[in-house]
Amino acid sequence: MLSHRAELLTFRASFSSVSLPRRLTGARFPISQRASGALRAQSGLAESVNGAVDEADSSSEPTCSFAGVNLVETVDKKAGKLRIDSWISSRIRGISRARVQSSIRSGLVTVNGRVVDKVSHSVRAGDKVSCTISELQPLRAEPEDIPLDIVFEDDHVLVVNKPPHMVVHPAPGNAFGTLVNAILHHCSLPTVTFSENELLSEAEDALDSDDESSSLTAYQSSTQSGSPNLYGASVRPGIVHRLDKGTSGLLVVAKNEHSHAHLSEQFKLHTIQRVYVSLTCGVPSPLSGRVEVPIGRDTKNRVRMAAIPGPTGSGLARYAASRYKVIELLGGGSSALVEWRLETGRTHQIRAHAKYIGIPLLGDEIYGGTRGMIMSQLQPRFPHNSQGSLCQIVSKVERPCLHALALGFNHPHTRKNIQFSCQPPEDFTEVLRHLRELGSEKVL
Repeated sequence: MLSHRAELLTFRASFSSVSLPRRLTGARFPISQRASGALRAQSGLAESVNGAVDEADSSSEPTCSFAGVNLVETVDKKAGKLRIDSWISSRIRGISRARVQSSIRSGLVTVNGRVVDKVSHSVRAGDKVSCTISELQPLRAEPEDIPLDIVFEDDHVLVVNKPPHMVVHPAPGNAFGTLVNAILHHCSLPTVTFSENELLSEAEDALDSDDESSSLTAYQSSTQSGSPNLYGASVRPGIVHRLDKGTSGLLVVAKNEHSHAHLSEQFKLHTIQRVYVSLTCGVPSPLSGRVEVPIGRDTKNRVRMAAIPGPTGSGLARYAASRYKVIELLGGGSSALVEWRLETGRTHQIRAHAKYIGIPLLGDEIYGGTRGMIMSQLQPRFPHNSQGSLCQIVSKVERPCLHALALGFNHPHTRKNIQFSCQPPEDFTEVLRHLRELGSEKVL
């Protein structure tokens, strides 16, 4: 059986010329392991009139449900035309726009005394807005017959190759078509309900994760006796970690409580081995290195994270470390195929670190890898008559070009170290092929 190193070498040579084995056992990744912790301070909220609802401790993330929080405020005279969901989200610190939208649709928002139930309603300077945040309703996940690309399965774990554009778990506004819906069907489980705490910790954020550990579990509603059983022998697929909607690749799912606890501990200790590959805007300097910069929520944009240099003790950011290595220079030096190895698993870690070192991922609109950025990298290197080819490349990029290539962990039952790999999907390899045609150079 091939070693993991041999497979990566084959991967670097070509994505499509060799059909590689999907399960690899015995080898280990050369990743430094460092456990890290994060202090999570409790925070409170205060009602505000003509002032934003804010956290009592601005350095911590909110842990309350926001239910019942009331905002009564007049839109500032300096404000232009704004969507009401966006404006309210900006006035209640820490709340997600999805939560605000739910309150608007429930008829809990008025503008100048009139109920507004359209989330796109525009507010203007001088408008008086009243909003009460609705109770967080339990979210039901229905089994759905969605095809799964299963890399490995036994009675304890399920390893899947997640396609791009698939959301991992249900969230307000994304209750169907998720990986959890597909797993419920695959494992022949009934409809499940996620509790308020689970929704707050997993779905309240607008962020998904590459590849923060997750405690979200899909429990069966009852045992054969008809009473709830959270720790029985019933099958309970648990999402142990997550991938962004746009990210493709390997993800492990626990099929019972024991496996979930065992895998969660490995993620907590950062002993899970993960290798990603990406296509980037620009080429990093040096061609290989280690990024050790804390990651926290971007204070200017709640839907993204940011690399925040400095100590982690303030609560604004959590320790994060990534190793990168350029595999191949592409597009005449305008892009690169980069391998990433994670020492920690923070939300959007690769995307935030890539932006920090000046190489946002191709197609990552949130972190700067826009189509305009791609064209600005390509155009100076090629004559004007190449514009058609360049535009063709740009048109193929519809998501951040990031793929979870390899995954390794200790099996929760056998305790043996098992490893898996899966090559990038067609959309990734097609962009790679076009960039290679413009000029490529392998990096030893």
